[in-house]
Amino acid sequence: MAYWLVKSEPSVWSWDQQVAKGAAGEAWTGVRNHSAKQHLMRMKVGERAFYYHSNEGKEIVGIAEIIREHYPDPTDPSGKFVCVDLKAVQPLKNPVTLAAIKTEPKLAEMALLKQSRLSVQPVTDAEWRLICQMGGV
Repeated sequence: MAYWLVKSEPSVWSWDQQVAKGAAGEAWTGVRNHSAKQHLMRMKVGERAFYYHSNEGKEIVGIAEIIREHYPDPTDPSGKFVCVDLKAVQPLKNPVTLAAIKTEPKLAEMALLKQSRLSVQPVTDAEWRLICQMGGV
């Protein structure tokens, strides 16, 4: 299984809004970066993603699941980009801040630190396990 990290500004789309969508989930639209698009296209149903609040908070707050694989993003008039559907699975008991990630040597190579502006990123198995531990899940 592959793991991912998806970013959203809470003022645009928050974890609480994602949770409110329930089992039906919500389309993860609006990605307009080629590398992020490639990651969306690799996502498979059942894979998990960390839900990261960017700019406001800068912390991983929950775990989501991919419930529909990539399809054309209905918000993209050019037709070049794709989206996936996500549903909230569980919040982290302790949100894992960007500051905490930066101070953990085992996370020094994490894409979040290397490609900080990329809105959809892969997460390694070891990174997933460590952040879950840090988050109390």
